[in-house]
Order: sequence, then C-alpha cells, then structure tokens
Amino acid sequence: MTHRILVVEDNKDLAKVLKMHLEDLSLEVELAYDGVAGLTKAETGTYDLIILDLMLPGVDGMKICRRVRRKKVYTPILMLTSKSSEMDRILGLEMGADDYVTKPFSIQELMARVKAIFRRVEGLQSNVHQGQDIIHAGGLIIDSARRTVQCAGKAIELTAKEFDLLLHFASHPGRVYSRSQLLDTVWGYGHDGYEHTVNSHMNRLRAKIEEDPSNPKYILTVWGVGYKFSDTLPHPEAA
Repeated sequence: MTHRILVVEDNKDLAKVLKMHLEDLSLEVELAYDGVAGLTKAETGTYDLIILDLMLPGVDGMKICRRVRRKKVYTPILMLTSKSSEMDRILGLEMGADDYVTKPFSIQELMARVKAIFRRVEGLQSNVHQGQDIIHAGGLIIDSARRTVQCAGKAIELTAKEFDLLLHFASHPGRVYSRSQLLDTVWGYGHDGYEHTVNSHMNRLRAKIEEDPSNPKYILTVWGVGYKFSDTLPHPEAA
C-alpha cells in the first residue's frame, strides 16, 4: 500500500525538492505552501505522515500540529524548523510532533527520518495486533487504537513519543531494554551520544504516570542495563 504524505512548507523550491525525493521512495505526496491550506488538507485528508514547517504564513505549524492531534485517527508528524534551540525542539515535541529536523538539513537525513517513522509505526502496530488493543496494568489503561491513557481513572496527556514509549514497554512486560534499543525501536533510528534523549523522555513519562516518580512501580530502572515495564502488576479484575 502506498503511503500518503502531506508536505506543508512555504519555501516552494524546498517543498518541490522534498516531493521529488519522497516520490522516488514510491510515496504519494501532496503539497501546501501556507498554513491555511496546510491546515485544511490536514484536517480533511487522510495521510500516513505530515511533514510540517514550524514557521508558516497564515497559520503556524504549532497550531496545525495541535489541531491534527485532536483527530481520532493518529497521524505521525515530522516537524521542520529554522530554530535550533532546545526549548523550540521540546515545544515541538510537546505539541505532538513525532520527530524534529532543524534547517538546514540534508535530504538524506530527512529521508532516513521518514523511513524511521514508518518503521516505528509499523513495528508498534504489529506488536499491538499480536497482543490486544487495550492494555490493563495496575491502575493504567492504555488504549492503543485511540492512543489514550488513563491512570487511576484520570486521563493522562502524553506526547506522541511518550505514548509510544509507554505502549512499547507495556506490550512487553518484564523485558529489559537498553537506551540504544529504545532509540532504535521507538525513535526508529540510533543516535550515538543521544541516549540522554531517552532519559529525558523517561523522566517526563514517569512524572505523568507514577504516583512517586522517584520510586516507580510501572517503568523500572535496571541499573547498568536500561528499563523494563513491571511484570508483577495486578490486573484490575484480579486486584
């Protein structure tokens, strides 16, 4: 099945270059050159990936990202920006972007990120199909289809990456993952020296789901190795 991609980029030359290279990967590509057209296409169309510039005329990329995340159907978002500060990067990810590329970037890097997103999404979907759509673990309820999480009856707002991390762990209770394995599986690519990215996401995820993040009961640290999801949590019906 051909993947459909929406590219929202006001630099027409760059947008056309991206379209050409994406089509070389046998992907179907639509273009939008401003935020208004991009938002309309994103809300009315169905896409397997949206490549979204942060700074757009009309409607900025952050607003488009937030609006896309309100849809029931989950669509991966790869955000492009000329800004390079860590705060901008974190803000983009907190708004729901799956990945983030700072301009100027190489076409090869962007294509690698696109492939990584598709590998990650397909891998996570495969894991879910082999298991179950709704996972119960202690006080957690994870709905993989709707991408929602409840903890002790309260809805928990997670970023795209935080949800993918939690779903991956909860789908494999007791299995220990190193930081590099998590980068490969959840991010879809490895980054030497970027294992602190896993640590920062884990800290934010624990802060949202753990009653006491310093003494977690869901995602446990295996010292010297990595992390694992507890395999001793009671099912609610057995509690």
